[in-house]
Amino acid sequence: MDNVRHMTREPADQDGPEQYDAERYVLGGCMHQPKQIPAIRGVLNRTDFALPAHELIWDVLGHLYDQGEPVNPISLRIELEKRKELRRAGDIGYVAQLGNYGGDPQYYAAEVRRRADLRAEADLGRRIVQQATAPEAEPGRAVTFIDDYLKRQSERAAGRSGDPADALLAELLDASSLDNMPALEPLVGDLLHLDSLARIIGPSGHMKSFVTIDIAGHVGTGMKWHGQYVRQGTVVYLVAEGARGIRKRVRAWEQHYGLKMDNVLFLPRPVQAMGPEWDTLTEAMRRLQPQMIVIDTQARVSVGVEENSNTEVGVVIERIEELRRATQACVLVVHHTGHIGEHGRGASSAKGALQSELHVSKKGDNAKNIVVTVKVGKQKDDEESGDIQFGLKVVTLDGEAKPDGRPVTSVVLESLDQRPPGEVKGTPEWLVTVLDRAQVSMKWGSPRVIKWCAEYGIQMRKDKIEEAVRIRKQRNSFDEVRNGTGDVNSGAPFGANPDTGDEQHHGVSDSPLNNLPPNLPRDLESHLPRDQGGSSGEFQQNPTSNLPPNPGGPPGDVPPRPPSPRPASKAGGGTEGDPDNQDTTGPLCTICDRPINPDWANRGYDTHLGCDPATGSHPDRPDHGHTHTERHTA
Repeated sequence: MDNVRHMTREPADQDGPEQYDAERYVLGGCMHQPKQIPAIRGVLNRTDFALPAHELIWDVLGHLYDQGEPVNPISLRIELEKRKELRRAGDIGYVAQLGNYGGDPQYYAAEVRRRADLRAEADLGRRIVQQATAPEAEPGRAVTFIDDYLKRQSERAAGRSGDPADALLAELLDASSLDNMPALEPLVGDLLHLDSLARIIGPSGHMKSFVTIDIAGHVGTGMKWHGQYVRQGTVVYLVAEGARGIRKRVRAWEQHYGLKMDNVLFLPRPVQAMGPEWDTLTEAMRRLQPQMIVIDTQARVSVGVEENSNTEVGVVIERIEELRRATQACVLVVHHTGHIGEHGRGASSAKGALQSELHVSKKGDNAKNIVVTVKVGKQKDDEESGDIQFGLKVVTLDGEAKPDGRPVTSVVLESLDQRPPGEVKGTPEWLVTVLDRAQVSMKWGSPRVIKWCAEYGIQMRKDKIEEAVRIRKQRNSFDEVRNGTGDVNSGAPFGANPDTGDEQHHGVSDSPLNNLPPNLPRDLESHLPRDQGGSSGEFQQNPTSNLPPNPGGPPGDVPPRPPSPRPASKAGGGTEGDPDNQDTTGPLCTICDRPINPDWANRGYDTHLGCDPATGSHPDRPDHGHTHTERHTA
């Protein structure tokens, strides 16, 4: 065989056994320099070794080091025998051979890591090709492979790719380090936060979607949400339920606020959390990086999941959490409550993952008297704020009509907390507004107003109605003094000048007449009291009414005639019958044609006290035979 020339093999043949020499130098170097093991743990992960035998030997070397035992080929062989894994590690000969490898283990550890990364990339490519060429292949399924790879690479970049236990220990923080943790960033006041999972729950038909659309519109445009701070950003609204009605609600919102609902994107179909398309949604949202993602509703994106099973619902919540982690957005889930109680329908495990939970409920039977209440059911890291209440405003969409010609309408939320105090239903000020706009007479007292309220379905306590009546009369008197006009017994509404017809609104009465507040009973706009100003014979028919009594007079008492003049005292002072003390500038008596004192005349009298209508005589005439003093005494 002397004539046969042997071909030399490339010393760096990647398919030959030399490709594992870097791993052998790491293991042998650690036997010679055990103190290098902690540093190498910061570079390598046990799974970075290509050979299973090397992975096993690395675990045993780390165990010997942690126990403070010698780290050499002999102690390694004894420990493997004790575990009955010597044969799997390559037997005695191979273990002894590793002791011949020396050098710098950290240098070779970097090479092992580099080759592990290349294998991971090659494996990623193979998995994508296999997935794409499989008979049941679906677009988007390979995204999960990419996510796994990127997650592993990010962990390596953060230096957490060493021993799992060491990596966990490195994450522990002392008390002073807590200040370096990022705080929750508010999205909507103290209600919703970025990088959190939140939920809006409520019975079916209780305006949950209207509240959610309202929040989305305010976040997209950057407006304050009914007085609450808002951080502006992109919103993605997954309309998994009721997609056909979303357009009308958005147009009503835009018309009410007079601006476009910018930065709000809608996906009008459900994406199943347990299906492969959820991975596609997660990747799309990772690229878009919205501030808020709305899932409306939880039930429609988890079809086929047993909602009473904590295990199955837990998987759905974890899929939603993946969406949150990929975007660091506030993921807001809309969910129904059960038939009884205020808890979300189905398994209770979902609530534990929530940062915030809002409960929405409504009372009332039509848009004019419905009150929508948003109650904070859970706030993990903040104090639970008070309830927020909304009324509904009907919006007629401009330029739109139904096939029969009727207008197209929708509703928007109006915060009751932002209305003036006089508009809060049930207060005396609110009743003053109602009475003024219904043009209830100022003459009416408490009993009659109480009866009127009962007739029109306004339920209030007697003391509040009496307070409203008092406020109306006080303000009416104030207006008369200020304007020099008006009649306390007139039926003009509060603040109106009867001489000019101008509407002067003051206090809570700041709206045009007959523009009744939204919380009035629905029949009040079309039916006003049948008798507001009184009619002939009313005092006889209603002897117990409280029509304007004189100060101090009994209820139902009509204004009396002017009181009779009192005779002058004996101490002196002229009176109407005193010829020595009469005012010559006053009007003349209709009996004796002598002047009458002006004060006396102003009280409604046109004769002297002692004048005799039958004879036309005056009491100081001589034919009466009385002295001046006697006349005054009489």
